[in-house]
Amino acid sequence: MIEQVIERVLVASRWLMAPFYLGLVVTLLVVLFKFGQELVHFTAEAMALSEEDTVTGALGVIDLALLGSLILIVIFSGYENFVSRIDATGHDKWPEWMTKVDFTGLKLKLLGSIVLISGIQLLKAFMSIERTSDRELFWLIAVHLLFVTSSVFLALSDWIQSKTGKDLH
Repeated sequence: MIEQVIERVLVASRWLMAPFYLGLVVTLLVVLFKFGQELVHFTAEAMALSEEDTVTGALGVIDLALLGSLILIVIFSGYENFVSRIDATGHDKWPEWMTKVDFTGLKLKLLGSIVLISGIQLLKAFMSIERTSDRELFWLIAVHLLFVTSSVFLALSDWIQSKTGKDLH
C-alpha cells in the first residue's frame, strides 16, 4: 500500500517539469526578440559593413538561430522523454523528430548544438583576431575542444552500449 502511494507520487512528480518547459518557451521568445534585434541591426548597417563585419554579423544571427533550435529540441524531447508523450495523430506536417527523439538522441543533439555554437563563437573570435586577447582565444579553443571531446566520448559510449546491450550510463 505505501509502496504504491510512493510510486504514484514519484510518477506524478514528472509533471513538476512541465513549468520548466513552458519557461523554455518564454526563453525562446526572448531569443527570438534578440534575433530580431540582431537582424535589424545587421541589415541596417549592411551597406557600411566590411567583409569581416559581414561575416561576424552573419555568424551572430546564425548563433542565435542555433540557440533557438537547441531550446526547441530541449522543449520537445525533454517533455516527451520526461513528462508525457505528445500525441502526433493528425499532425502530418509536424517534423518527424518532435516525437521520436529518445534520451540518447537528445544528448547527441544537445552536444552537437553546443559544439556548433562554441565553434561559431571561436570563428567570431578568429574573425576579429586583432581585438581578441591570447588568453581569451586560448580559453575559447580549450572550451571548444572540451565540447568536441565530450561529444566524441559520449557518442562512443552510446555506440559501445548499443553493440553490447549493456547500459554504461
